[in-house]
Amino acid sequence: MSSATATHTEAHPTDLAQLPYGRAGMWWFLASEVLVFAGFLGSYILQRMAHGGWHDHMEHLNARIAAVNTFVLVTSSLSIVQAHAAVDAGDRERARRFLWITVALGCVFLGNKAYEYSTEFHHGYFPWTDTFWAFYFIMTGLHGLHVLVGVLWNAIMATATNLPMWPAVKHRVEYAGLYWHFVDVVWIFLFPLLYLS
Repeated sequence: MSSATATHTEAHPTDLAQLPYGRAGMWWFLASEVLVFAGFLGSYILQRMAHGGWHDHMEHLNARIAAVNTFVLVTSSLSIVQAHAAVDAGDRERARRFLWITVALGCVFLGNKAYEYSTEFHHGYFPWTDTFWAFYFIMTGLHGLHVLVGVLWNAIMATATNLPMWPAVKHRVEYAGLYWHFVDVVWIFLFPLLYLS
């Protein structure tokens, strides 16, 4: 090995060790989740076309609550962006505040969805009622489960801002943000397909 090559190798001995493996892992995970939701959405669209649009079923959905939930999730995307910006700026207090705001907005979304489900159950609509309601409850239920995971993750990160371990884990706010944006994007597809079209 020449001295120039040796010097170049020694100048960057930890390049591979510094790759953001967590970020790459999160993108791979999100790609697999995209396939799951794309499968459900594609199947829903094909079944809907085959059954004449399900307009009579969709009249029973509460588009107002869904619109409020859309506003809530879009706002929560802003708060998680602010949390990540605060982490980059080294502002632990601000990061904590925006993480808790994201958690609160996620809880509002889940509360609205629980109310909406209870209304549907009260009117006799269940996943086993027919194909439309099966798709509705499976897709929104799976999405709600993802929101719950995001709420728990952001709550853990917000709690970690008070702990000595924070400097070692603060970069994970970025991964939580990627996940949360994915949850928002999925809802942006579900909202018009289920409630507006």
